[in-house]
Parts: sequence; C-alpha cells; structure tokens
Amino acid sequence: MNRFTIPRDIFFGENALEKLKELEGRKAAIIIGGGSVKENGHLDKILSYLSEKDIETKVIEGITEEPTIQMAQEQAQHLRDFEPDWIIGVGGGSPMDAAKAMWIFYEYPEIAFEETIKLFNLPPLRKKAKFIGIPTTSGTASEISNLSVITDGKTGIKYPIASFELTPDIAIIDPVMVEDLPQKLIAYSGMDAVTHSIESYVAKPRTVFTDSLAIEAAEILKDHLVSSYKGSKESREQVHYAQAMAGMAFSNAVLGNVHSMAHKSGPTFEIPHGCANGIYLPYVIQFNRTVSADRFAAIAKRLGLKGGNSEELTDSLVEWVRSLNKEMNVPNSLKEYGISEELFEKHVDEMAKNAIADPCTSTNPRETSEDEMRKLFHAAYNGEDVTF
Repeated sequence: MNRFTIPRDIFFGENALEKLKELEGRKAAIIIGGGSVKENGHLDKILSYLSEKDIETKVIEGITEEPTIQMAQEQAQHLRDFEPDWIIGVGGGSPMDAAKAMWIFYEYPEIAFEETIKLFNLPPLRKKAKFIGIPTTSGTASEISNLSVITDGKTGIKYPIASFELTPDIAIIDPVMVEDLPQKLIAYSGMDAVTHSIESYVAKPRTVFTDSLAIEAAEILKDHLVSSYKGSKESREQVHYAQAMAGMAFSNAVLGNVHSMAHKSGPTFEIPHGCANGIYLPYVIQFNRTVSADRFAAIAKRLGLKGGNSEELTDSLVEWVRSLNKEMNVPNSLKEYGISEELFEKHVDEMAKNAIADPCTSTNPRETSEDEMRKLFHAAYNGEDVTF
C-alpha cells in the first residue's frame, strides 16, 4: 500500500496571506529568519491579519543560519512559556526547519534527538499546536514537506527528521513573499527545486502521484527558472508554485544521493544547501543512469531536450543541469566553488561514510557502496564525468 500526504489546505496565489484573517485560535508563535521579512512589511501584514481574529502573537526571530539541535531545543522554551496553539514558520528552509524542530521539542520536551531522527518514528504531534508554513524562498518546499533538516552543532553532521507528523496543516504560498528575492537565492533555491523534481522522479518509493507532480514541476522550472533569475515577476510566481509541486513529490517519493551528499558536505564546507545540490546533481544523474536511464530520458523528453535514445537524452539532461548552473553562476564542481584540495581530502572519507548512512541514500535508485560514494565526491570535486 502506498501513502500520499500533503498539507490539508494549500492556499496559493495573489493575496493568499489574507487567509490568516480566517484563522481560528488563541495564540500564534511566528518563527522568522533575518530582517528582510520585517523590512519589506510582510511580517507587519501577517501580524495585522492575525490581530483581526484577536490572536495573540509572539515573534521568535534570528534564525539566519541552518538550525542546530541545540538551538531548536533552547528556542522551544520560548514556545513552552508562550503556549501557542499555532506555530507559523515564515522564511526559507532554515527558519521553517527550525520551526518544525522547535514544534517537536515544544510538544515533547524530554524527547531525545536520537529518537527524532529515526525515520517516521515521531510520536503524534498537534497535542499543543498546529503548523502553518509560509515560504519566502522558492526551493525547499518546507511549507509542504514532512521533513526538518537539522544539524548536530557538536559534530557538524546534518540530519533529516522525516515524519508525516511534520507535514504542515496549512501552506500559504503567496508570490508577494518572493518578489524581492536576491539573484543568488533565486539560483540556489531554484537548483534545490530542480533537484527535488529529478530525484523524486527516479527514487525507489515513487508512485504515479509523485511522478505527475515531479515531471510537471521540472517542466515549469525549465520554462521559468532562468527568466525568474533575470527578473521576470511572472516567472518568479510560476517557480514559487513549481517548487511546492516538487515538494509534494519528494515528500512522498523521497530523494537520493544528491541530498545525501549535500547533507553531509554542506556544513563541512559551508556550502548553501541549494548550491550543493546544483553541484552534485549532474554527477549523481550519471551514476544512476545504469538503472534509471529510461526515467531520465522521460524527463528530458518532457523538457524538449534532444536525443535519439535514452543514453543521448540522459546526456542532454546532464548538460541542461550544467547549463542552468552556469547561467545562474552556480559552480559545477567543488573545486570551482573554492574548496581547497587539502580541505577536501581531509574530510572526504568521513563525508562518504556519513552520506551512506543518510536516509536519502536508501531511496536512491542505484545501490551505493561507501567506495562509490567516495568516488562520487571525487568526481564532483574535480568536475569529472562519472563512468563507474
């Protein structure tokens, strides 16, 4: 039996934020990142809409870096003091991931982190609060997903907490929230969305439901991501919807080695998650082609890429990803990103070992050994095609 879970209500389009005027509740804790959501007036708008329903609010801000376990546990005390019945994550992946992790520790103060990272093992949430996700970037789909990606501040290792309990109750996807995104964020979050669409289309647990969302998202991203990067507001809106569709796909089909590698190398080398995905994606497509060439060919055909057979179409897909990176100033190798060979060699064995243990590796379409994972890292460092 398969399962497909997304937020019960997804409000999207112009003025979607106004649905907050209809929210029923007593108190709402709003978790945000840096100052942009305050400076552009979006936070004031959210607070105003909630006040119309006499909902008391508390803003928890400053989640500007990828969240750690320790930070989430500490910040959860603010929730316990305030006792909200709604938690609203507003931001990109980091604030939203932090908000979800804080939600867990708010409801279960004594739960051990080691228990939370066991796949689909969380106890029931919503005993104290429900969750709303409002994205301010177009890539992570945290407002849709059943994931919170969090780093152990002591070891620097990033872990995905995966549970359908973490699926938000409401997602509000308003294009006004991404109108002023900086180009670098458009590029990095966009490559995260591209990776979600491609990895979920070939992942082991994929279904007909996830396939349809993944491949449609990929086509919208093909048509609109670069023009969004270049300033088109219409395309930016379409990308904002496409990343949510890709989120619905990967939340239910899961992902693969690109994300395993990004999870385990991003904190080590301080590479933003979406950028790391953009770097690794071409190499993982090449690695997986021995078992998924027909799937990659189907994506390539849908995107209108050239090729007379599955192998040629897969080559075209790889080159399309590389061209996207180049057009949006995303590096195509770790060396191009600026990682020194000495630093890379110092950490590659540990990264390969940790990536094998990442949950996303188990759903990658091709079984992967630790040696193969190490070779993938080397190929991505040097910019060499994967032929093994």
